[in-house]
Amino acid sequence: MELILWRHAEAEDGSPDAVRKLTAKGEKQAQKLARWLKERIEKPARILVSPAMRTQQTAAALSATFEKNVEVGIGASAERILRAAGWPDAEGTVIIVGHQPTVGQAAAMLLTGQEIDWEVKKGAVWWFSTSVESGDPVTVLRAMITPKDV
Repeated sequence: MELILWRHAEAEDGSPDAVRKLTAKGEKQAQKLARWLKERIEKPARILVSPAMRTQQTAAALSATFEKNVEVGIGASAERILRAAGWPDAEGTVIIVGHQPTVGQAAAMLLTGQEIDWEVKKGAVWWFSTSVESGDPVTVLRAMITPKDV
């Protein structure tokens, strides 16, 4: 399984939180990472997106086809988003477009087994894969990239 955790790009300040939109800078960040992903992911990919406007706009830079899912929404837990993705048993590629601190906590859980508050920059992607070797699951961090890196 390939799991891509993508934090939404830079968004406007304001409230209510769920309707905040991407800034012009955020739109550019989303486009940059979407181009980078399109060159690397195998299609089709399942894309799970928080119902918040800024995550939908980030995901739309990659594909018009995505699933809004409250399980990966504002305030979700790392365990909840990993379960929604089907980690580690789902087939193919799953992309989660979500929020901090959950994206960072999920990344930490995948690499350390603990839900630690790791910072994930706005618009950044953490790409994990899993396989079974000698009967044991192995998690690999394939890439960690920010909009400044592309």
